[in-house]
Amino acid sequence: MVILSVLIIAGFTALIFGANWLVDGASALAKKYNVSDLIIGLTIVSFGTSAPELVVNSVASYNGYSDIILGNILGSNNFNLFITLGIAGLIYPMRVHISTVWKEIPISFGAAFLFLLMANNFFFTDNTAILRIDGAVLLLCFAAFLFYIFREMKKGTEPIEEITVQHMSGLKITALIIIGLAGLIVGGQLVVDNGVKLAKGLGVSEKIIGLTIIAIGTSLPELLTSVVAALKKNSGIAMGNIIGSNIFNILLILSISSLIAPINFLPYFNIDLLILLGGTIFLFLSMFVGQKFKLERWQAAFLLIFYLTYMGYLVWLEL
Repeated sequence: MVILSVLIIAGFTALIFGANWLVDGASALAKKYNVSDLIIGLTIVSFGTSAPELVVNSVASYNGYSDIILGNILGSNNFNLFITLGIAGLIYPMRVHISTVWKEIPISFGAAFLFLLMANNFFFTDNTAILRIDGAVLLLCFAAFLFYIFREMKKGTEPIEEITVQHMSGLKITALIIIGLAGLIVGGQLVVDNGVKLAKGLGVSEKIIGLTIIAIGTSLPELLTSVVAALKKNSGIAMGNIIGSNIFNILLILSISSLIAPINFLPYFNIDLLILLGGTIFLFLSMFVGQKFKLERWQAAFLLIFYLTYMGYLVWLEL
């Protein structure tokens, strides 16, 4: 068990460093060819923060671990919404831009609701599963979301932070990209394989491993980014990182995972989906309670305490 735990930690370390190196190398490459900071931020950097989830789920899908896939996506999204947002909101009460309240948060809710419908066989008469056709629809929705983001940014209504990119030689850029990709691939394989072995050895279900250990590990980039943003009193980055990541996880990562292989969906995941939907509704309504368009500390504390209690309950059921 100790060896498996060490290998899982090594896998997470490889995922985090691999994502950072890939982002650094790709950003430097884009800058070298005069690609705008906006495009870098919306594509390369956004992909980098969710790369651990993407790689872990792709490996899990290839190996047929449906519970790991679903546990990771739902666990990561709930961790982002309840834990990351809860911690960031306790550090610094966050003011939320009006477009985030009326557009991005509802889009996040819509993505989760579409996930619920697809998983429960609302559209196709088949066993409860996320089919390849579902994945194709989600991917189209992701393309539409990217189009929306580019259109909104062109309006110039949102302040855009300058992204500092270090100038590098072509050799260093290539090395960072290759090593970063290798770190993601190796790290993803280590996390999935050893996470499943650890679950079996402890008699814990793959669902719990996906919802806890793997979800927390793959959400570390979002957690660190949002906490640092909150410490710097930058509400926009903290909130945007969380909401954007949740949309990204469902519309892109779930779609790619289901395109690799259909994902069997068991009804007990509906609870986690409903919690995600309920948490998103709570976040939206919080914008109109107390100070308008602001997540206050007591609301952040509620998010944090609620999910910690739920996670404790899940672990207690497994004991």
